[in-house]
Amino acid sequence: MTSVGGKHGMELHNNTGHPRRWAILGVLVISLLVVVLDNTILNVALRTLADPVHGLGASQGELEWSINSYTLVFAGLLFTFGVLGDRAGRKRFLMIGLVLFGLASLLSAYAQSPGQLIAARALMGVGGAAIMPVTLSIISNVFDPRERGRAIGVWAGAVGLAVAIGPILGGALLEHFWWGSVFLINVPVVAAGVVLVALLVPESRDPRPGRIDVLGVLLSVVGLVALSYGIIDGGEHGFDRPVAWGSILVGIAVLAWFVQHERRSDHPSLDVRLFKVPRFAAPVAIVGLVFFAAMGSMFFGSFYLQLVRDYSPLQTGLLFLPFAGAQLVFAPRSAAMVRRYGGKAVATVGLALTVVSLGAFVFIGASTPIWIVLLVFLIQGAGMANIMPPATESIMSALPREKAGVGSAVSNTIRQVAGALGVAVLGSVLSAVYRSDIGDALTGLPTQAQDAANESISGAYAAAGQLGPAAPALISAANDAFVTAMHWAAGLSAVIAALGIIVVLRWMPGKEDTSVAPAAPVAEPELAGTA
Repeated sequence: MTSVGGKHGMELHNNTGHPRRWAILGVLVISLLVVVLDNTILNVALRTLADPVHGLGASQGELEWSINSYTLVFAGLLFTFGVLGDRAGRKRFLMIGLVLFGLASLLSAYAQSPGQLIAARALMGVGGAAIMPVTLSIISNVFDPRERGRAIGVWAGAVGLAVAIGPILGGALLEHFWWGSVFLINVPVVAAGVVLVALLVPESRDPRPGRIDVLGVLLSVVGLVALSYGIIDGGEHGFDRPVAWGSILVGIAVLAWFVQHERRSDHPSLDVRLFKVPRFAAPVAIVGLVFFAAMGSMFFGSFYLQLVRDYSPLQTGLLFLPFAGAQLVFAPRSAAMVRRYGGKAVATVGLALTVVSLGAFVFIGASTPIWIVLLVFLIQGAGMANIMPPATESIMSALPREKAGVGSAVSNTIRQVAGALGVAVLGSVLSAVYRSDIGDALTGLPTQAQDAANESISGAYAAAGQLGPAAPALISAANDAFVTAMHWAAGLSAVIAALGIIVVLRWMPGKEDTSVAPAAPVAEPELAGTA
């Protein structure tokens, strides 16, 4: 049995890593920044996009789709693009993805309607799906396994950097330019990334690539879109409509078909046998649960700060700094923590901190001192910083080096799908509770104002601008209803994250099982025949 990369990997890399591996990591971080930066910038632009004068007048559902159209296409294509990158060349795929992402960003910046923005964002998802899996694949190929944990920690820290830069940059752009500038800013980052990738990143590919699972890709995309559409539609219009439950049931049925197809296929886009390996399955589940909870909380957190607390987009971005800063500080150090205490212990502590921070939102109100909110963000950032690197390293170490694209695709797909469903589900809870709570306060208002205020807190603020003396009462009622809805959504997100602790304690390998070196030989028998 060969070592992590097999004989082929030994010949290419001599098991010591590429001579320019740290410079290459820097280039990959820039490529990663453009993907993560986009979504964090978009969070602070949601209020502006909902404004019919300064934005596009997007509804709550359209705002969710502006996030999820990107995420769902991204997640649906990661399986295939991970395999295509391994087959056609990871450097080539990275450059194609960057160029496509830049062009789609231009289309998003100049969208004339919410529908056009949603379509352009979906195209950005195609570019992002080509970028994300190959960054981790290249890391696994250019770094010696003994350095891989540290490199992945830096990679995860780059996510924290993007989270830090995104809201602040987005807020500054929105205060000085039109909303499209938050997408236009991607273009220079993409241009720099393309040049640096061309100059520094070596080409690599799987010497034994598999065939493309076309049916599997189609089933995953259709299933995810149908499921999320039903959840979002139900949250926006109520779950008593047949279209909502019909879409949800169709989505679940198609995803079940997808799983059955993958089990029987000799060239699956997702080899479901991987989930029999605890070192692989447990961290995948943890990533999914955490991002389900976290992305939903970021969605309502942005509205809470900008509307209920009346902070500007730039101020909102600055208030997210403790969350981002904690990730930036702790993520690169998590590899050392894992070596000392083991991945199970580190992930458990990280999850516990995340649960505490999400649960704390249940007690945050419209007049809570802002330093308490900042402390909650700090705790959440520290918690997530100690979940992602050990989980990602466990996933990647469960696979031989030449199959890195598979592990990267699964890890990022679960993260993106869970994030999309988190926004959809928690956004639906937020909308449903808000509408239920604000109903009595709308009596006596003009019909148009009632419809707008009943839809979302953004609609209530827009309607209040036309009501004169009745405006303060409507705004107060909308704030109260939103805070109540936020408490319910936060409570649910904390419960979801708490499930991750159970997964870690039950299935995550202990300290004695998490060393990097033996990972591939242990996992290889499970992967025989993997495409």
